[in-house]
Amino acid sequence: MTEARTDEEPADLTASERRMWDAFRTGSVCDLSARAADRDDPHAEHVWGPERSVRARVVARLLLHGPPPVPGRVASLKLRGVRISGRLELSGGAVAPYVELQSCRFDSEIQLSEARFGTLRLINCAIPRLEAARLHTEGDLHLPRCRVARGIRLTDAQIGTDLLISQAVVQRDNKGRAIAADGMSVAQDLQGELLETYGEVSLRGAKVGVSMNLRGARLRNPQGRFALNAPQLTVERTLYLTSIALDYAAYGGSSTPPYGLGPTPTRGRRARHFECRGGLRLDDGRFGDAIDFYGARFTLTPEQEISLRRIQTPEFRFVGERPEQGRVVVSGAKVVKLVDTSTSWPGPGSLSIEGFVYENLAPRGHFPLSRRLEWVAAATPEYSPEPYERLAAVLRASGEDQDAREVLLAKQRRRRATLPLGPKAWGYLQDWTVVYGYRPGRAALWMAVLWAAGALLFSQLHPPAIKEDEHPQWSAALYALDLLLPVIDLGQQGQWKLEGGWQWGAAGLVVMGWILATTVAAGASRLLRRG
Repeated sequence: MTEARTDEEPADLTASERRMWDAFRTGSVCDLSARAADRDDPHAEHVWGPERSVRARVVARLLLHGPPPVPGRVASLKLRGVRISGRLELSGGAVAPYVELQSCRFDSEIQLSEARFGTLRLINCAIPRLEAARLHTEGDLHLPRCRVARGIRLTDAQIGTDLLISQAVVQRDNKGRAIAADGMSVAQDLQGELLETYGEVSLRGAKVGVSMNLRGARLRNPQGRFALNAPQLTVERTLYLTSIALDYAAYGGSSTPPYGLGPTPTRGRRARHFECRGGLRLDDGRFGDAIDFYGARFTLTPEQEISLRRIQTPEFRFVGERPEQGRVVVSGAKVVKLVDTSTSWPGPGSLSIEGFVYENLAPRGHFPLSRRLEWVAAATPEYSPEPYERLAAVLRASGEDQDAREVLLAKQRRRRATLPLGPKAWGYLQDWTVVYGYRPGRAALWMAVLWAAGALLFSQLHPPAIKEDEHPQWSAALYALDLLLPVIDLGQQGQWKLEGGWQWGAAGLVVMGWILATTVAAGASRLLRRG
């Protein structure tokens, strides 16, 4: 059980610990800084002596069952420029006071597993390791500008409002993870602008109540499979994996760091890119507003992926830089609006869009249909009709009927390459004559040419009638048209005797008429079926 608070001050307190004890009771800052920039940097090699040190067990006693506040004040632990020696062990404890440590140095890891806090702020601190599995905070957890030597563990942690890790630098632990936060829940925002990690960031099954912001972050894990491993991640608003504008007001040293150090940059502004050296996995993620990759850079090995399988979001902004190696996989993803550029997607063999469902296209910059067809071809090393049909449906829904027909024509030509010799030859004939029925004007032109040729041919002929007493008047033009039009009877075919080469000429017109009619009918049926 937690001990009751007492006014009794331990007898073995050092001078610096006594200052901390008194400051705690008044809620004021215990500042042990040397007032020299080169000596107050907690990340530098300069040694902090006993005059700036407090023992971790004294800190734990203050937080778990410290003295009551001075009447009229609120007890809180506020330290600046302090070295905490020993291991700070608060696992399973309930910490009621407000806690804020700025520019402090920890000699050993911080143990917060299953602890409960109101608000915890560690700002610009040097931390060997932060162990905080199943941590519960009613308010914020802030770790801006901290440097953590052996990783952060926040598995199944529950953050009551915001998690702030902007500008932090986190090295890997002995399992290769920089941040292990599987199952973590953040009620509001997760801010990680300019974050630097050197190991896997694992957020499997994590939930963020508003937005998740990694603008300008640099995630590096070249030795592992993923730099960001976050399948089944849920973000209620937007996930930002974007560049960040650098011409913002710098952090001014206030006790509450700013939320959002800078916006996504506009053209011409100085920016730092989001960089991911290693694979990225967001499979089965749910994002309420958007996923934004504006200006993102990916450095992958041939075996690594940007894996976005089965994600769901209203808007997907894939407008980063094209990865030179590795694959981009959006198979089974469902988005409403796809915002992309022609230079964002990788080439053949490095892209998979099988089952990728999108309803609107909103390309940035010049993205002609020819490049969009190259995008589909790059994603389908083996012929698959679905990506072509999806693109055609989206174009038709936006009123681009001609472009939709071009896509379906490209699908037929791609399919033709997979057919045996006979059907392939028939496909070439349909393409050459009527373009698979997708350009009916060409069929009309061929019909007119053949009709004119037939009329000219038969104008030199005056054949005898089959029935002398029952026949129409001979018309070379009507006879040629009757041969060309299957099904329709104009009363000329079958009424006259043709011999020798004239029979072959008539048969040729009949055959060409059937070819034109069947290919036009096939094309029309495809258009009606997709309409």
